[in-house]
Amino acid sequence: MSKVRFEGVMAALPTPLTDNGEIKVATVKKLVDHSLDEGLHGFYVTGATGEGVALSAKKRETMVNAVIEANAGRGKVIVHIGAIDPYEAMALTRQATAVGADGVSAMPPNYMFEYDADEIVDYYTRLAGETDLPLLLYATPKTVALDINGIIERLLAVPNIVGAKDTRANYYKMWQLKQLNGGDVNVINGPDQMLICGLTMGADGGIGGTYSVMPRWFAELYKSFRSGKIDEARAIQAKINNGIHALHAIGHGNGIRGVKTALTLQGFDMGPAICPAARYTADEMKEFAQKLKAVGIL
Repeated sequence: MSKVRFEGVMAALPTPLTDNGEIKVATVKKLVDHSLDEGLHGFYVTGATGEGVALSAKKRETMVNAVIEANAGRGKVIVHIGAIDPYEAMALTRQATAVGADGVSAMPPNYMFEYDADEIVDYYTRLAGETDLPLLLYATPKTVALDINGIIERLLAVPNIVGAKDTRANYYKMWQLKQLNGGDVNVINGPDQMLICGLTMGADGGIGGTYSVMPRWFAELYKSFRSGKIDEARAIQAKINNGIHALHAIGHGNGIRGVKTALTLQGFDMGPAICPAARYTADEMKEFAQKLKAVGIL
């Protein structure tokens, strides 16, 4: 079986929360339905945009269950199971498998402890042993000191380790990654503002935190690129990038806060970014809405 198990554009879902940090399950369903209706192909749940590592295992389980139930088999659901506690990550892997996820993904073990390549290979091998689902590594800018491509090359010998979600924004490295295993490796682009770059370098699709705010644009970009309409895809990427600029233009630069607030303005009851993220003031909210309207998000 090919290791390319995931293709298309998938939203890294933000987690809708009450003021007390509980999951708003009704909002999850509304957001999932809208994203699929607008053309997205699936979801990446409890990752960085989903604030997963800041949530308890129980709340992560609630979010995953809500997404899988709302999705009802229409799109792919990849669950980020990475955690500070490696045994919690293993438990989350088993839980995602039991409830019907299509795949799991994890950041490397806590970078504060400076694990070497052998230790990281051992970590992912252990995670893969907890499930029969395909597992994607998560190559982030915080791992640039590691030879992630070399680590993935070793891990591709594990049957259900299939590739990586790559947010390093180094497209030569991404191209090199896609050459591994004779090209039979699943590579998913991370940076939203450079989806077209990742697709050009061979990525099979994209996962991003702003996809849920602009789902139709990302779906159209992917479709245009795959149809060979490169100029059209480039123009859509420019429109998306104007949207991303607007999402980051106000306040302290918390991208999750901007995404959640934009979705709230679009009619989704997202609640706040998790404590201690600040909320917009009334003046900031007014200015934010104006900027989103100017780029066509509202």
